[in-house]
Amino acid sequence: MNRIVDPSVASEAVKKTADSHGLLHEMIRSFTTLARTLNLSHAVKELGSTRQTVRRHISQLEDAKGVALFTVEDRQYRLTEDGERALPEALDILARGNAWLNSNVSHVHGLQLFSTTLPNGWCFWQQQHSLSRIWNSESCVMRETLRSWAMAGGDIESPHMEHVRPYLIVYRHTIAGWICVEFGEQSFFVKWFGWAKARSSVGRSLGRMPGGDDFKRMLDQPFHEVQTTQSMRLDHVFTLVPSESDGSLKPVNYHRLMLGGRFPDGSLALYSLVEPSDDIEIFGLDHGKIVQPSADIMLNFDSANAKFER
Repeated sequence: MNRIVDPSVASEAVKKTADSHGLLHEMIRSFTTLARTLNLSHAVKELGSTRQTVRRHISQLEDAKGVALFTVEDRQYRLTEDGERALPEALDILARGNAWLNSNVSHVHGLQLFSTTLPNGWCFWQQQHSLSRIWNSESCVMRETLRSWAMAGGDIESPHMEHVRPYLIVYRHTIAGWICVEFGEQSFFVKWFGWAKARSSVGRSLGRMPGGDDFKRMLDQPFHEVQTTQSMRLDHVFTLVPSESDGSLKPVNYHRLMLGGRFPDGSLALYSLVEPSDDIEIFGLDHGKIVQPSADIMLNFDSANAKFER
């Protein structure tokens, strides 16, 4: 900290051995905690560590990476540009590491599987799937949405999106998190919670789901990836959602197609098409938990309205 680190010297001086990797988790925890608090005393208290240990961890990381992560002026810590660039990946490493250690994350056929179950019975299962499942499925709305998005070049105001837009939820990422800016009147959210709640939820950040910070970061990661790369992703999901009538948790299973898009001013958007379905494939999930979606939450897209379906 507050010193010039020569990357060429650092690369020779620091050897990435199995022994050094044993400390990596604690070193990254020290870095991410200090980056959040920007106060050494607060970081030490939160970590249950010592000032000397936290300083040593930061110094070891800076030596290993060959860059300064913090500057210190009048005992006030600030992230350097290199520190700001390093922080998101450090947080991801911790989240993925904790999820892997707790058997919450793995891969099936090279695609991500994520699940968690809490002591109160709440659970969330999500498995990524190849886009080929869209072309081979009976769902016309999935195929039509994907084709419409491609024809529109991701532009939400394009005429090519008009007929599928009512089925979408549109998000924008802000400093406060993911904000819902539009609920299509035929979207799953409206059908499940009702139009009044949907209208009242516009402009609000996504509600915090159970599971803690690591779980939230793992769930956010696909959203960020799709929006940033302006790409697409298909997941099968099973979870428990509070019912609008009495608030009790009800099982729901669905396909979710996420698409990166743009608002009229060119800023980035994310579109989500959630389609309830009992045709769910999630490795490790008890198939007996999968429910037949009720008719009142089905999307009911008329294939006669498809512009691009052959």
